[in-house]
Amino acid sequence: MRRYGKFVIPAVLIVGVLVVLMVNLASSLVYYNTPAEVLAREANDSRLRLAGRVTPGTVVEQDATVLFAVEDCDKAVLVVHTGVPPQLFAEGIGVVLEGTWDGDVFASDTLLVKHDEQYRADAEDYDEDLHSCSKT
Repeated sequence: MRRYGKFVIPAVLIVGVLVVLMVNLASSLVYYNTPAEVLAREANDSRLRLAGRVTPGTVVEQDATVLFAVEDCDKAVLVVHTGVPPQLFAEGIGVVLEGTWDGDVFASDTLLVKHDEQYRADAEDYDEDLHSCSKT
């Protein structure tokens, strides 16, 4: 028994630590949904993330809220964001929002702007085809 105890006890401890780590990591992961996935969901109060591109021509700023639509080439979701948006927030840019879905409107309280590390002084060299949905 002593010979097996040297291997069994550490193995049980290692397995126990791995199980605790996996359970904690799984509960802390937050995935984002596309507008099409959000539209297919039932309305509830659970928090989720929505990722997509701000639809050009839909941004309306009011007091402490911003109204806009987020699209993923197929579907668009109306968003009401409470709070001041980041400086890089603009039409046509990729965003990740965190909030709740009520069935009609996504109520956001966290807004992250997706951007790359390249600085462009002006939009003259901006390739619209590269940054838009493919038509094929």
